[in-house]
Amino acid sequence: MAGGAATVVAGDHPITTLLRQLHEVSQISAVGFNGKFKKDCIDLSRRVTLLAHLVDELNDSNTLLSCSLDSCFSDLLVAFQSVKQLLLVANQVDNKIPTDVAVKKINFQFQCVTWKLEKALASFPYDQFDISEEVQEQVELVRAQLRRATERYGGPVKSNLLYRASSQPLDKEIDLLHSGNSGIGTLHIENIGNIDHEVRPKVRGIPRGSVPNGSACSQIVQESERIGNSSKLSEVGDPEISGEDDSAFKSHEDSKKFICPITPTEFLCPISLELMRDPVIVAATGQTYERSCIQQWIDGGHTTCPKTQQHLNNFTLTPNYALRNLISDWCAKNDIEEPTVYANGKIKKSDGSFRYVNGEIGAIEVIVRKLSSRSIEDCRAAVAEIRSLSKRSTDNRILIAEAGAIPVLVKLLTSEDRQIQENAVTAVLNLSIFDDNKRIIMLADAIPSIVQVLRAGSMEARENAAATIFSLSLGDENKILIGASGAIPALIDLLQTGNTRGKKDAASALFNLCIYQGNKGRAVRAGIIPALLKMLTDSSSCMVDEALTILSVLASHQEAKAAIARASTIPVLIDLLRTGLPRSKENAAAILLSLCKRDSDNLASLCRLGAVIPLTELAKSGTERTKRKATSLLEHLRKSQQHSTRS
Repeated sequence: MAGGAATVVAGDHPITTLLRQLHEVSQISAVGFNGKFKKDCIDLSRRVTLLAHLVDELNDSNTLLSCSLDSCFSDLLVAFQSVKQLLLVANQVDNKIPTDVAVKKINFQFQCVTWKLEKALASFPYDQFDISEEVQEQVELVRAQLRRATERYGGPVKSNLLYRASSQPLDKEIDLLHSGNSGIGTLHIENIGNIDHEVRPKVRGIPRGSVPNGSACSQIVQESERIGNSSKLSEVGDPEISGEDDSAFKSHEDSKKFICPITPTEFLCPISLELMRDPVIVAATGQTYERSCIQQWIDGGHTTCPKTQQHLNNFTLTPNYALRNLISDWCAKNDIEEPTVYANGKIKKSDGSFRYVNGEIGAIEVIVRKLSSRSIEDCRAAVAEIRSLSKRSTDNRILIAEAGAIPVLVKLLTSEDRQIQENAVTAVLNLSIFDDNKRIIMLADAIPSIVQVLRAGSMEARENAAATIFSLSLGDENKILIGASGAIPALIDLLQTGNTRGKKDAASALFNLCIYQGNKGRAVRAGIIPALLKMLTDSSSCMVDEALTILSVLASHQEAKAAIARASTIPVLIDLLRTGLPRSKENAAAILLSLCKRDSDNLASLCRLGAVIPLTELAKSGTERTKRKATSLLEHLRKSQQHSTRS
């Protein structure tokens, strides 16, 4: 970096100002929020205060601050300042009579500020500072929350609109007592997904071949595609991404997306602070909670009411049908999708009609109660029946979760009875196919138990544990939590020692986890590169495509790139350029391109090992994707040779 750059210490203004802004947001939060935008203010301030550890580590860093880094700090600082101003303005709404347009404007400002903060965090050069892995993971969680919040407000906004909206002080731009149409109805949105920006150019989905037919993971993908809750399969390794959607809001109906109705406090679970899908009353205290949340609290050994701290002399939970009806009516009135497709004894079908299931839910509740039986035989029979029911239909998966089965099944994952354990992990796998159930499974703290099964269960249990991890890791936040749980070393062990199905399920799960940048280093340190190389060189292996798709994701990571080169993988990849199937040639060329970009040693190895001839052939006769990769590699080789000649 430039020799004249200032050192980032507490006395220099970027860090000092960041700390001050963070402190001021904390002070505003400490006073409390009121009024129409209370929940929006609480959520935004909480997300900002979660970044305290990041600012602390930046303050402790000795990195020199160059002009480019100063720009990154400036973006983050502007975002913090916008947050503070918006919290002050939005919290005053209760003292005035806001017009509908003013409410729209404030919602628009929440959209802008949330998006700006997420973008500032996304572009921050964490690798140039001594930021710990734990803090980076915490930032990723905050970013995921910000992305979801932006979508709820109406989607990401264009940079020029964001600048225009945030260039003036918020308290001057938003006049709560007067109308105006500035900024409303002219916004453009971008259809961007929730995948990490570093990963999006490289992975657009789950690759063909990485989720093989016949594996449990393939069944999950097929079922998820059927009910519409999974990404489409696509190829790996392409740096091209589709253009942004520049379509504007052109109608009054579209502009409604900006109106984010305030959820009544009594509709939110006191534990999760989310809209309740299955409110239940704790008989001992009369307090209402989301069933899965209070059940997890009780299963954790707590004997007090979370809200009142009263001692619970019994743990009876009674469905709060009256509140559920109110929530259902409120959702319908505000055109909000209900938090569950099951309510009031009926399931909403895909055509919008309802099917009454009172008899079915009653029968399932009887089976769920038997899961806790002291009789091993009764427990075995019950968990086997739940496994069978959960395999049959989406409706069953909904009803089983509604009956409170998931926390009990999670407990059974650590059963010493192998039959119970196998059926329990398979039931959890089946239930996880339905998207809403993934959240309940994660809330039940299932991952440590699933990892335990993955390490020490029977082969069938290990296979289905790997498939469950794959299913749960389809959610971006879950990738981070699962990666930190110790699942990756256990999956790599199954990749090496499992039977064919187990290896394929492990490969699918590892691929999905390694989409998240922070998990790539974990996988490398856990020994994934030698395991993948063995799969590529074993003549009896049927896992070449799986190994290549995982390597395609890892090759963009610096630590993985070095490990791949050290393991003498380049000669194997060049051999695949000559003799592999078309799909293998594509991925081999993509991996080599990632390894050789800006790496003269790897380029020299490529030339020395005779890669020019097969690359030239592929540039002429390969698939379109292979031609692009081969042509790009040949261009890099040509420039490298010219540079060597001049030197």
